[in-house]
Amino acid sequence: MRRRAIVTGLAAAAVVFSTAPPSFGQADPLPSWNDGPIKKAILDFVARSTATGGPDFVPVAERIATFDNDGTLWTEQPVYFQVAFAMDRVKALAPQRPEWKTLEPFKSVLADDKAAMAAMGEKGLLEIMAATHTGLTTAEFSKAVNDWIATARHPRFNRLYSDLVYQPMLELLAYLRANQFKTFIVSGGGIEFMRPWTEQIYGIPPEQVVGSSGVTKFVLQPDGVPVLMKEAKVEFVDDGPGKPVGINHFIGRRPVFAFGNSDGDQQMLEWTAAGTGARFMGLVHHTDAVREYAYDRQSHIGKLDKAWDEAVRRKWAVVDMKNDWKVIYPFELK
Repeated sequence: MRRRAIVTGLAAAAVVFSTAPPSFGQADPLPSWNDGPIKKAILDFVARSTATGGPDFVPVAERIATFDNDGTLWTEQPVYFQVAFAMDRVKALAPQRPEWKTLEPFKSVLADDKAAMAAMGEKGLLEIMAATHTGLTTAEFSKAVNDWIATARHPRFNRLYSDLVYQPMLELLAYLRANQFKTFIVSGGGIEFMRPWTEQIYGIPPEQVVGSSGVTKFVLQPDGVPVLMKEAKVEFVDDGPGKPVGINHFIGRRPVFAFGNSDGDQQMLEWTAAGTGARFMGLVHHTDAVREYAYDRQSHIGKLDKAWDEAVRRKWAVVDMKNDWKVIYPFELK
């Protein structure tokens, strides 16, 4: 399942974690990171870029940090979580659409036929996205997302999807904000899927979320109340080369700090690296099949291939999840 096909579909169509630095009785702002070159590089970058009068000082207004979401801030396997949301929406809407029992691709989703769902391809996914993400108001969609994020559980971990955020990255977000960085999500996921919950989970408000989007239309209802209706038209795909475009369009400043995990993030990191002054570019490499998942070059989800080679060539930071993170999820601390 190609990432661009998925995010095009997304465009067309609770557990609360503290965002303050965790208190572990120590001054370490990144206690869930093992000591090593990656942690040291992060701490050194923040120290240099915030040292007034130093050669690498970055003015507060320019302290922009961008993060991919899927696979960078939370788990993305075995399917992107927004795809799981769409599949669950098919099941929730099925009583209103009895024809779906015999109509593909909905029939396979309702039968939980994993082999058929895996083989449905881009066309089937786009049909599902169009049926579950459009034809309703933005407020109705936001409520559907919030209801799902508060109740749906991951098939492997049997935990809320919002439990599967990365504790080390929560600490990093908090550490950057404590040093007057402004943190943004720049993701291939749907912007209206992310905005309802990112502030609660990551401390990133909706106006600091950039994502793929579909067209919305202003409609004045018969009762005089205006709404925005979601239409089945692609407005913007925020993946690959679309990420620097989205950063320029929605943020208006080049990041000095950027983190991703896949080939879809390569151009965002390249755009960040192309600026002058202090820069930090990082990738999360999924290497822990026991605590999370292990995948990279051959994965259909979160493929890390060309971006990995570029990171090695240009000496960007590559996080080895198994070796660089003491814990992966917040619930491991309990």
